[in-house]
Amino acid sequence: MINIRPVSDLRNKYPEIEELVLKENEEVFLTKNGYGTMVVMSLEKYSKLTKEIEMQNKLEERFAQKDMEKMIDELQKQIENPNTKFLTQEEVLDEIRRRLNDE
Repeated sequence: MINIRPVSDLRNKYPEIEELVLKENEEVFLTKNGYGTMVVMSLEKYSKLTKEIEMQNKLEERFAQKDMEKMIDELQKQIENPNTKFLTQEEVLDEIRRRLNDE
C-alpha cells in the first residue's frame, strides 16, 4: 500500500514513519501543500535501489559500445569455427556473475 503523508508528519509522527520505513520496509511519500515533495526509505532499500541502477547503467554502456551487427557477425564466425569451445549454461551464468562483480 502506498503511504502518503504530509511533510509535517516527519516532525509530529516520526515514530510511525520510522516504523513503516524500517520495520515494514515501505517507502513513505511526503507532500507539502498537497504536492509530492520527497520520499523517505531505509538506507538498505536506497542502497539496493542505487546498486540496481548502477548495474543497469553498466549493461547499457556495454551494449552501446558495440554495434549490434558487428557483434552478430563475430558470433557467427565463432559458431562456424570448429575450434570454438561452447560453454554450458552454468558456465555462462558464472561468467556473467564474475564480470558484474569485478567491474
